[in-house]
Amino acid sequence: MIGDLDHYPHAFVIACIMDRQIKAEQAWRVPYEFSQRIGDFKFDTLKNLSLDQCIKHMSTPRPLHRYVNNMGRYMFLAIQRITRDYDGKAANIWSGNLSSAEVVYRFLQFDGIGPKIATMATNILARDFKISMSDYYSIDISPDVHVRRVFKRLGLISDNASIEEVIYKARALHPEYPGLMDEPAWQIGVNWCKPKNPKCGECYMKGVCPTAT
Repeated sequence: MIGDLDHYPHAFVIACIMDRQIKAEQAWRVPYEFSQRIGDFKFDTLKNLSLDQCIKHMSTPRPLHRYVNNMGRYMFLAIQRITRDYDGKAANIWSGNLSSAEVVYRFLQFDGIGPKIATMATNILARDFKISMSDYYSIDISPDVHVRRVFKRLGLISDNASIEEVIYKARALHPEYPGLMDEPAWQIGVNWCKPKNPKCGECYMKGVCPTAT
């Protein structure tokens, strides 16, 4: 469902909203599990749900999120915004060869979405779904613990670098599309550059990493 932007683009938007304070895998399952409770996930069905119904279906028979009240409200408000601002078609958020800054800005208008998620959503659309944009330089990396650790060990940033420093270092390294560095850095951090006992010998960056052992 999440990958079907032709039929369920709103599922992608709602999954992005859910991606906070819980594991990403759990957040991205919310639209599917919600659909099992109401029978489908068509937009015409969702737009007829009340706020109380959204919260109820998020809550029972078991919570779909750590913060069901807030997430139920964010889902309701997202559906209302898509109905009002995008003619009931979430794909209109990113269609039309828009600038990357405009797509990020449109995601930021949704309640519950901050800069990190707005950038992540735009990056996924461009990188994984190949959504055409007029440029990509406003798509930053999302410097989570894995990305920051990899940047530090590669000697790209200092040990006490701020999130902003990580973002601007990525911009300096790849100004045309900073966010393109996000996925490989994250994969390195998850698979090899672990907090303890890193698998330096298996990492493809071992030849240029000053901390490789």
